[in-house]
Amino acid sequence: MLRLLKLSATALALAAGGAVAQDSIVVGMQLEPPNLDPTGGAAAAIDEVVYANIFEGLTRYQSDGSIAPALAESWEVSDDGTVYTFKLRQGVRFHDGTDMTAEDVKFSLDRARAEESTNAQKALFAGISDVTVVDDHTVQVTLSAPNGGFITNMAWGDAVIVAPESVENAATSPVGTGPFKFGRWVQGDRIEIEANPDYWGDKPALMSATFKFISDPAAAFNAMMAGDIDAFPGYPAPETLIQFEADPRFQLLIGSTEGETILSTNNKAEYLSDVNVRKAIAHAINRQEIIDGAMFGYGTPIGTHFAPHNPDYVDLTGQSAHDPEMARQLLAEAGAENLTLTLKLPPPSYARRGGEIIAAQLREVGIETEISNLEWAQWLEQVFKGKDYDLTIVSHTEPMDINIYARPDYYFQYDNPDFQQLMTDLDLASDPAARSEILAEAQRMIADDYVNGFLFQLARTGVANAKIQGLWANAPTQANDLTGVSWAE
Repeated sequence: MLRLLKLSATALALAAGGAVAQDSIVVGMQLEPPNLDPTGGAAAAIDEVVYANIFEGLTRYQSDGSIAPALAESWEVSDDGTVYTFKLRQGVRFHDGTDMTAEDVKFSLDRARAEESTNAQKALFAGISDVTVVDDHTVQVTLSAPNGGFITNMAWGDAVIVAPESVENAATSPVGTGPFKFGRWVQGDRIEIEANPDYWGDKPALMSATFKFISDPAAAFNAMMAGDIDAFPGYPAPETLIQFEADPRFQLLIGSTEGETILSTNNKAEYLSDVNVRKAIAHAINRQEIIDGAMFGYGTPIGTHFAPHNPDYVDLTGQSAHDPEMARQLLAEAGAENLTLTLKLPPPSYARRGGEIIAAQLREVGIETEISNLEWAQWLEQVFKGKDYDLTIVSHTEPMDINIYARPDYYFQYDNPDFQQLMTDLDLASDPAARSEILAEAQRMIADDYVNGFLFQLARTGVANAKIQGLWANAPTQANDLTGVSWAE
């Protein structure tokens, strides 16, 4: 049925006796977003649809991980580092035709930092003490203290600019300023977007795009092979990549992501509040076995919550090397032999497949697990919000997010005042060398505390029609940015 909704991805449509360039694309996604409001939801799948396509922020991530101007064409920073004056682009309109002005920026930032805010990354805005409208195209943001990462914070999907007239319906009918407008959402199947003819910037080459949800890896393979899907940037069946590599109809998009894949641990759960039990779990894990078995070799081992491609990364994998005998000894010393823990797994392949492997590894040292396979909405409700779990597996795909360990109420409930002070020091530091030193100490601290089981950095394993150009190979943020995507003629 999908072929009736788009131009075929495997052949050029013919019209008026000649070839017509394709201007639509069907993008596969394993997870359907729970809603489409990036300022009110934690699921990465939200940004994968709307980031840079429908919604824009003051700044934005580019494919190489650098930060570029977006709705703010420029900015100035006061000598003391606490006042940011943003000059906004003129002629920007929301998709409903209303003008985007400094009032909308103030509304968005005030809403995100408000006490009743439901923003999943509310900490990004905690340092803002005031937002002042200077004129329609100038807004001044005052921080309570200098923050060397503030411009990067404004590039997150959680910091996009929304309008008070339309934000209440953003979950189901998002209205942004981006190069694409929301079309329709067929629940359980697809989301359609279309080019915004009134876009302020360079117009996209695509006139329309469809995000098609396929959770089953085998179905994803069949859809790609049949040409029903043009591109699958987060392809869920890495074991079949070799077949696409050998087929000239396709191209592989292999890169890195910001996704630290971890065995998340409830640090306040019975037994797991003991660092020696957490340490035992860490030594029970064989990372390479998980990478080979769940990801078919794609992934980089990590020993802390930091991306290996970051220049400030510290390799701490040896600190939690696979050592079943040490794990058994630690459990015995902690009085935690014959332990049974819950292991609640979200839908992604790395979690479901990795969970089975980790369960076997834990069983080897005397820890049994009760596995529950949850749908994404259930995982968000039970684990992320409710903290009703012992262990889970998830990839944290937000960029540079080690600061989540400074939030005592975050779902793995790590409460360390020393770490919280480190993150405060990081915000205040502007000297690159000082920031690097703080980041190294932060990595070691959470590794020393065995807060979570640090597994691997998620690889970006994508497949696309060979004629598509402009797709991101790497994922510096959780996005399927279609602004520069086109079909080769």
